[in-house]
Amino acid sequence: MDIWEKMYEQAKRHYHPQDLSPFVYANNVVAALEAEDGQIFTGFCIESCSGVVNICADRVAAINMLVNSGQTKIKRMIAFRDRPPYGAGSGMPCGACREFFYQLNEENENMEILVDYETRETITLKELMPYWWGKERYAKAKEK
Repeated sequence: MDIWEKMYEQAKRHYHPQDLSPFVYANNVVAALEAEDGQIFTGFCIESCSGVVNICADRVAAINMLVNSGQTKIKRMIAFRDRPPYGAGSGMPCGACREFFYQLNEENENMEILVDYETRETITLKELMPYWWGKERYAKAKEK
C-alpha cells in the first residue's frame, strides 16, 4: 500500500454525506494530509445555508494537523467526494484553501496535491499559484 492509498483509505472513512440540521450538510467532501513528520490527518467539509460559515475538508484536515501536532508543513494532500481524484480538476483545493495553505507555511508551496488517483499524477501548490502575492511578506519576515 503506497502513501496515496493509505491517505485515501483514511479519508474515505469520513465520506457519508448527511444533513446535520435543516441548515447544515456535512461529510460530502473528505480529505487527508500528510504532515512533514509523516502523520496523516483527515477532515470533512461542513456546509451551511450561510456560505461564510462553510469550511472545506482540506482546511479541516490542516486545522486537525495544527491542533494535534503543532505542525504547519504539508507534504501531500488528497481530497475527493464519492471517488478518488480522477483528473480534470477533481480533488483540487478551492482558492480559499490554497491561500490558507500558503499562509500557514511558505514551504507548503511544494506540497503534492493528488490530481489522478489511478496514475498518481500530482501538482504542487506553487504550480497552482505561480505568482502568489505573499512572497514579498515572507521575504521581509526572513530579513528580521
